[in-house]
Amino acid sequence: MTAFWTEPDYDSHELVQLVRDEASGLTAIIALHSTHLGPGAGGTRFWHYAEPGNAMRDALRLSRGMSYKNAMAGLPMGGGKAVILADSAKNKTPAMLAAFGDAVEALGGQYVTAEDVGISEEDMVAIAKRTDYVSGLPVEGDDAAGGDPGPFTAMGIYHGIKAAVQHKLGKDSVEGVHVAIQGTGSVGGGVARLLAKDGAKLTLADVNEDRARALAAELGADTVAACAIMGVSCDVFSPNALGAILDEEGIARLDCKIVAGGANNQLARDRHGPMLAERGILYAPDYVINAGGIISVTMEYLCRHKGAPCDLNEVRKRIALIPGRLEEIWRESDASGLSPDQVADRMAQKLIGR
Repeated sequence: MTAFWTEPDYDSHELVQLVRDEASGLTAIIALHSTHLGPGAGGTRFWHYAEPGNAMRDALRLSRGMSYKNAMAGLPMGGGKAVILADSAKNKTPAMLAAFGDAVEALGGQYVTAEDVGISEEDMVAIAKRTDYVSGLPVEGDDAAGGDPGPFTAMGIYHGIKAAVQHKLGKDSVEGVHVAIQGTGSVGGGVARLLAKDGAKLTLADVNEDRARALAAELGADTVAACAIMGVSCDVFSPNALGAILDEEGIARLDCKIVAGGANNQLARDRHGPMLAERGILYAPDYVINAGGIISVTMEYLCRHKGAPCDLNEVRKRIALIPGRLEEIWRESDASGLSPDQVADRMAQKLIGR
């Protein structure tokens, strides 16, 4: 693993910590990009990286994305992220989660963690036995903020797709609009179900083909192989799996008018946002459209620790602001000639004092 400060994704991060616990086998990276607005908040990813350097790049990119996401969502939180390096079998043990919880606790509240890829509510419960700086815990009752952030992320993306369709296609409804969805897990599956209720035409794909086929049968959707979804001719391409898919090759494959989905860090590099714009494809900056989950997680955390409102109405009200933020970005993009990602980055950097 190279020195993190030589990585192209290093952006004056406040803290980058390698965590190693030999007894449990834990190897993790915790990255804090900015605590200008509050403690660094962002989920923990449990993933097998063929190259350890990719774990560092993920931690750096994702933590910066969380700074921007929390700032643009109007949340009093900074940006942080953690990755736990899984072995090829993705073995996860209670001792490993306990050691990770101890590492979060040792930071004394600088970092607040929650679920991400490979981490469940049950894992958060285990980590919460070792630290209070955790959110995304199960809640009692149907009207309390908290729990799995996936459905809230999906809700925000659904609203954002409708806003994009209005802005780009001039349509007040997604009825009959063709949306190709990459990834049918908690987020992508939630987006698909919400769009299906509104009569959208759906094409689904997932590396887990059985999961994609089962959801397609439920919703009356079509499926294609995971390797083919980016080339489907559609109105909206919605990436809801892993990031960095929008590079030169990926953008060249697109046959859509809009890219709007929940995956983090969809643009492989800064130059790829303008490339989308040059092709006439409207882009919904990922950290703006996918903020629903962190809104839920943050409101849960602030409820337990700061006495903030705990009800779901507050979460829903904040998620309902996502389309307006996207519209502001697109209007500025149209007026300035900058791509939407460039506009959003400038807004977020100003908010965090960068």
